[in-house]
Amino acid sequence: MAVRIRLSRIGRKKVPGYRLVVADSRSKRDGRVIEIVGHYNPRDDRSALTLKRERVDYWLEKGALPTETVAVLLKKASRAAQASKSS
Repeated sequence: MAVRIRLSRIGRKKVPGYRLVVADSRSKRDGRVIEIVGHYNPRDDRSALTLKRERVDYWLEKGALPTETVAVLLKKASRAAQASKSS
């Protein structure tokens, strides 16, 4: 089973919100998921990404592949975490 970490859309029309989910790559975008590991709100000005970092790391260690968009979001989150630690 190929496992991906990807976005699943929630919210109403023209007001998107997304869940970061771990799912089988063959399932539909908003279909069956294995685990919800975070939320992303692109319309929010402040910190729009919340993650269960230990669960994301767990799935990455198990071989789950993030989609391109999720990989960018994870990089931004890790940079923000490092910046807050150094301050």
